[in-house]
Amino acid sequence: MKLSVVIPCYNEKNTIHKIVKSVKESGIKDLEIIIVDDFSTDGTRDILENEIKPLVDKIIYHEKNKGKGAALRTGFGEVTGDLVIVQDADLEYDPKEYVLLMQPILEGKADVVYGSRFMGSGPHRAVYFWHMVGNKFLTMLSNMFSNINLTDMETCYKMFKKDVIKSINIEEDRFGFEPEITAKIAKRDYIIYEVGISYYGRSYKEGKKIGAKDGFRAIYSIIKYNIFKK
Repeated sequence: MKLSVVIPCYNEKNTIHKIVKSVKESGIKDLEIIIVDDFSTDGTRDILENEIKPLVDKIIYHEKNKGKGAALRTGFGEVTGDLVIVQDADLEYDPKEYVLLMQPILEGKADVVYGSRFMGSGPHRAVYFWHMVGNKFLTMLSNMFSNINLTDMETCYKMFKKDVIKSINIEEDRFGFEPEITAKIAKRDYIIYEVGISYYGRSYKEGKKIGAKDGFRAIYSIIKYNIFKK
């Protein structure tokens, strides 16, 4: 099966080379890499155009900063693989674990697979306690409304069959994407599996971007897409 990797990218000049290299070394033979630059202003665009372009299948440039959800919406519109996965442009997640997420789909058990940072036995960097509490709270709230029992709704690693992700209209432009896509998948009765993954979290000094306002937007999105959206 061909795997399409969609990389939303915003101001990642220090990591973009490393993540592309890691994706290409993931061990997946049939691989498509699509990068969506969300109007980076730190020199990332120059690196993409002059150094990364020959190494990937496609680079798309947003003409203004729109957010992660918008970047993914753009990227999903271009994929041609049988399976699709989200890969952040930082180094928090290990592409060598793609094979773990693929397995339930290849075995015919799942339509969607989430990589859980909270049920894995691999390395897990100790970073922010309250960030972890926030993630678990949002996951619990999402589960209460969607009636599924995920352990990590906010994970970056979400793998979909192509027809699944192509069937869903993504409305959220920023980090509200995570609860939105979860609600819409649950409503359509797609079969979701979780697998444990490792996690190499980074600090805000190292470039982490998600903050408190994104948490409030996630709560809004959980309620909106589980209750008020058909």
